Amino acid sequence: MTVIRNLALTLLCLGLLGACDNDGDHVPPPQALTDDAVGVYCGMILTEHAGPKGQVFEKGRDAPLWFTAVRDAIAYTRLPGEGQSTVAIYVQDMARAESWEKPQPDGIWITAETAFYVVGSEMRGGMGMPETVPFGTIEAAQAFAAKHGGQVMRFEEIPDSVLLPGDNENSDTIADKPSGEGAPK
Repeated sequence: MTVIRNLALTLLCLGLLGACDNDGDHVPPPQALTDDAVGVYCGMILTEHAGPKGQVFEKGRDAPLWFTAVRDAIAYTRLPGEGQSTVAIYVQDMARAESWEKPQPDGIWITAETAFYVVGSEMRGGMGMPETVPFGTIEAAQAFAAKHGGQVMRFEEIPDSVLLPGDNENSDTIADKPSGEGAPK
């Protein structure tokens, strides 16, 4: 009887500890993009820039960190010292966007890990830089790549060199920000 009681008490304690731990990992839903959303790296209002946007939620924060470009949102999660407590990354599904210039502010968000990305296309993102363009289906990504160039990849296949370009890129890239120093190339 004592063994069963101790086992029950142990399981109860483990359950309570697990419940406490999961509170901080709450995955918030994507937020609608408003005129108040400012890019983490550029300090610019997101709605004033073309192309897909990204939002990253970190543990213990109810508000997302906004990114003018999807490329920067993904890079943020890979930079040393940043994005280490990420609980959700959302990107805009450009297959459902009304236009490249002004993707609608809500209703087209998908999780970054489930998206298909076109890397290396002719299209430029938020700050006029090469963009990693997200789509909800592989068919939409392939159609975009056929029209605008580039290669279709999954989230985990995108090389750091695409996200964190070297010195031959425009100086407004994430790689040139202080937090990007020493980042993998």
